Amino acid sequence: MRMTNSRLLPSLIIAALAVLVLLIVCFSTLPGWPMFSVLTLLMGLVLGLLLSRRASGSDGPGAPDHKKRSIRAEATAFSPGLIEATVNEMREGLLVIDPEMRVVASNRAARDLFSLVEDPIDLRRLTELTRNPVIYDAFLDAVRGTERAGVRVETYGPARRIFDLRVVPLHTGNARGAVGVFFDVTRLERLEIVRQEFLSNVSHELRTPLTSIMALAETLAAGAIDDREHNRRFLSIIQKNAARMHRLIDDILELSAIEAGNVKVRPEVVPLRSLVEDIVGTLSAAAASRTIAISNLVPPEVNVFADPHRLLQMLTNLIENAIKFNQQCGTVSISYDSNKGDRISVEDTGEGIPAHHLDRLFERFYRVDRARSRELGGTGLGLAIVKHLARAHGGEVSVESSFGEGTKFTIELPQRTGTLQIAVVGDR
Repeated sequence: MRMTNSRLLPSLIIAALAVLVLLIVCFSTLPGWPMFSVLTLLMGLVLGLLLSRRASGSDGPGAPDHKKRSIRAEATAFSPGLIEATVNEMREGLLVIDPEMRVVASNRAARDLFSLVEDPIDLRRLTELTRNPVIYDAFLDAVRGTERAGVRVETYGPARRIFDLRVVPLHTGNARGAVGVFFDVTRLERLEIVRQEFLSNVSHELRTPLTSIMALAETLAAGAIDDREHNRRFLSIIQKNAARMHRLIDDILELSAIEAGNVKVRPEVVPLRSLVEDIVGTLSAAAASRTIAISNLVPPEVNVFADPHRLLQMLTNLIENAIKFNQQCGTVSISYDSNKGDRISVEDTGEGIPAHHLDRLFERFYRVDRARSRELGGTGLGLAIVKHLARAHGGEVSVESSFGEGTKFTIELPQRTGTLQIAVVGDR
């Protein structure tokens, strides 16, 4: 029994050390224990188990001799490949250096990180791989025995990437060094920027009408309510701004539901001409106020395959904007052709959109002319809603515009055979 315990003790120590090193790396990751931390932990457990079996050469105190030999041979042949495959499949870059700041081990993700270096990176000094002082200082401190966590690293190659670097000292016998793990947080940083921009835009959009409501309410409370010449105008402005805030909140809730996947589309065969006639009838008063002529050129026999409620929502939103942003006495033409599948086009004779705005046109709260859009009651979410509704159908949306001539949007939607393409005018 003593001999068995003495043989097991080194293996248990090796296994514990392997798990401990990788647990230190695991616990140093981003808050919330992301999924790649679990991968790192599992790698540590596998590594510790394999090292334990290799060191002990047995499956337990009472294992038969032939089973011990089989397990020992299997571990000797299988564990190096398994460990290498596991480490190379990690999303995190793993880099191990010696006291001379030379790379002694790395995985595929780390080699991709230094992809600008043509030769293999192993056995090369860290200064040959990167001139980034943040990376060098973090590894140097770890070699000297100081743990570094939360080090922000930015790369400027073909694509800008951001990493959270964690470096810990590595002591194995008389050898010293450091092991560093690069966690790619580029997407998390991008999402955080989007979140901050969204909150900033929402705050700004709500602040403007709310300020007007508060100012006019205070004016009325101070005695202007008895001023028959102005009190009704003040109340009309308050009502207008309250309605604007209501539309904005409705659009935000609608967009959030679509992005979260809570909006289900139920496609069916829809007679397109009658749908367009309903929209034109609803918007006829707004068109007449600006002397805009709307022409429904869709043939009577045309049917499309889409969710009728969502298609009505998209076309109403976008045709309404075509009227708002058109020129006085302009036209809006709604037509259909089937040259490349089903195409519904809604074209205006407005002033068009400058080319440098087109790439960002579908972003939330993005406007070509903020002052004019706000004056006309736009929330800046119209095209974003259309884009997400098109994608909810499994389609996509794009835009074409000639400055000074007009604008046309194209939405591709699935149908029973082929794709449904809708070209519409959206919120600028």
